[in-house]
Amino acid sequence: MDGHTTPGYAARKDDYAKRMRRIEGQVKGIERMIAEDKYCIDVLTQVSAVTKALQAVALGLLDEHMAHCVLDAARADSPEAETKLREASDAIARLVRS
Repeated sequence: MDGHTTPGYAARKDDYAKRMRRIEGQVKGIERMIAEDKYCIDVLTQVSAVTKALQAVALGLLDEHMAHCVLDAARADSPEAETKLREASDAIARLVRS
């Protein structure tokens, strides 16, 4: 983990794991809807819900990264601070494009 021993989300790891299991269940539900030839709009509605749920996880992880990894590196006046900030900026760009 590039020199950082604990991820910024460590305190909420169980919450993130629970959310991902819930999302996994939603995705399996979509798969089942498709197998059962459910109405297109109903499937799309569920896809939208999963997309929003994944975005919420991504934003939470980004917030944790900023509040811990980036802030800690900046407070330590570490040369790594610029790298951490660039990583966060790149992650935001990926989220905006998706």
